[in-house]
Amino acid sequence: MKKLVAVLNGESQIEFERSRPLSERQQEYLAAMDKKMDERMVQETGNVSVPDLQQKAQFVANQLIAAIKSGNEQLAAATLSWLATRLPELQQVSADDKNGQIIIRFIYDKPYIKAQPLTFVKRNG
Repeated sequence: MKKLVAVLNGESQIEFERSRPLSERQQEYLAAMDKKMDERMVQETGNVSVPDLQQKAQFVANQLIAAIKSGNEQLAAATLSWLATRLPELQQVSADDKNGQIIIRFIYDKPYIKAQPLTFVKRNG
């Protein structure tokens, strides 16, 4: 199974390994998140009475990035778990923070690979 990685400004922040099953308590928490979003979800564009999966995913991804930035590890873990279980093909939630504006992308076709630094060697002669 593929893992899901939350990336902020090119750096991995938290990972979810899909091969590890969630506890019953964790599954109940995610189901409660679904129920709450189904009841009424508010976004920047206004109220969404019956959000679809993509609207929920965008909302949860926004919460994930906010949790990462504020250091709220429990919320980050819960929101990443929700995304991993509801979007099984998702490999990265990639966010770029540019001058306070956050742009979030869902990446389905590429796993996260840590960038390797390049070493340049001066040749003699």
